[in-house]
Amino acid sequence: MLARLSIRDVVLIDQLDLEFSAGLTILTGETGAGKSILLDALSLALGARGDGGLVRHGQAQGQVTAVFELPPGHAAHALLEGQDIEIGDELILRRVQLADGRTRAYVNDQNVSAQALRSLASALVEIHGQHDERALTDPATHRALVDAYGGLDAEVRAVQTGFAALRDAERALEDERTRVAAAEAEAEFARHAHEELSRLAVQPGEEEALAARRQAMMQGEKVEADIREARDHLTGDAAILPALLSVSRRLQRRMPQAPALIEPSVKALDEAIEALEGATRAVEVALEGCEFDPNDLERCEERLFALRAISRKYSAPIENLPALAQKFADDLAALEAGRSEVARLEAKAAIARAAYAAAAGVLSAARVKSARGLERAVMAELPPLKLERAEFSVDLKQDDALVSANGYDRAEFLVRTNPGSRPGPLMKVASGGELARFLLAIKVCLAEQGTAPTLVFDEIDTGVGGAVADAMGQRLARLSARAQVLAVTHAPQVAARAQNHYRIVKSAVGKGERVATSVARLGAGERREEIARMLAGAEITHEARAAAVSLIEKAG
Repeated sequence: MLARLSIRDVVLIDQLDLEFSAGLTILTGETGAGKSILLDALSLALGARGDGGLVRHGQAQGQVTAVFELPPGHAAHALLEGQDIEIGDELILRRVQLADGRTRAYVNDQNVSAQALRSLASALVEIHGQHDERALTDPATHRALVDAYGGLDAEVRAVQTGFAALRDAERALEDERTRVAAAEAEAEFARHAHEELSRLAVQPGEEEALAARRQAMMQGEKVEADIREARDHLTGDAAILPALLSVSRRLQRRMPQAPALIEPSVKALDEAIEALEGATRAVEVALEGCEFDPNDLERCEERLFALRAISRKYSAPIENLPALAQKFADDLAALEAGRSEVARLEAKAAIARAAYAAAAGVLSAARVKSARGLERAVMAELPPLKLERAEFSVDLKQDDALVSANGYDRAEFLVRTNPGSRPGPLMKVASGGELARFLLAIKVCLAEQGTAPTLVFDEIDTGVGGAVADAMGQRLARLSARAQVLAVTHAPQVAARAQNHYRIVKSAVGKGERVATSVARLGAGERREEIARMLAGAEITHEARAAAVSLIEKAG
């Protein structure tokens, strides 16, 4: 609950320190005294939009500090978890408003964003007014309020769990389908590549072996050509050996005529002929050794060039082609596995969808029951609030196509204030005073199902009086049994039920140069006077004082 509120230099407030307790706290004062300033300051501490105009004239900044006492296990502990903010029995929210419009927010003296402050404050305080456009008047919240009234936490969690499981299953299925579709697009290429690489059947070190063999065969071909040419010179038409034989025979025929002169030449020619014959035999032997199959070189080159071509085609070294073939085989196997996985995930998603639908169906049925119960409860609250001819209903629509963490249902609170008229949304049908009474009736009905620890009502009794104001006071008192309630009111019937009463006044300060707002806690006698003033106006009569005593005694 809100324990203390400190305000410094906000509009007409110089310095203000208030302490609050449990139960119903009433704030009263004449129009213009500064009640709205007090609530604006509290809203600022709760993360409301800042405004440099809130800073008191002549000051550089204003500041509001709200101190809350938290029961064990309060939601604020979970909200602050992981933010390095120490939290004990007290939670201190502080907001500094600078005159230039900038603000700074703190939680237990740790700097936080205004958004973080608002999120935290929403678990601490609810502020309602007759022109309130949030909370109970916002259709976006009505489904959650129906759930709260029916105590449907377990059913809501079941739907949320089912939706999360369905979302995960569908996401996994979509991811696998995307992966398989991508693999399908590449499957034909992978299949062709695998077949081509498999047919080629590259062996380890094959390129080097083929290149070396080709080089050897190419060199052997050149050697054979040279040896063949040498043989042609030795045995062909232009061969020298026959000529030498012919010359040797002529000289031998002349030897008897001049043996001493011719014998050395014949001997030399014989040696040359013998050497040439040996050379010819050696060339023939070498030529026989050089014989090879030209087709072998062609086959070697075809294989080598095929390897190099496919290497360029797949942008991979030849030695990596077997691994590439295996990769394409693995891709094709993965595609088949992916198809099987898609089928498995489709079955899993179908199971998750059925489980979600079952949980959502249970929640929808429970919401119908809760909505009808809430309608009856609110209708029972309307006659004492002088809305006996009005009707309250919950427009609950089920849309099976609406698959969300909140189930299939949409809910909106509708009211009809005059018989024969069409029901419509709260904000469009109800007048300001009627809206305040509807709001209070709904809030009273929802109070037992849990609410923020502190409720603030800003002049929700405007425009009503007598029995209606008394009925509103009764309901505020009932709410205060379950939560701390702060109410700004002009109705003496409401003020008479206060457990704590503060009066807001505006008075001249500084020799009348300016005015300032102050707040005083009233004792029993002061409280009777204040309620009498609310009854009588400017001049308090004995009758007004007696009526004030009667109201207080009636309120108990």
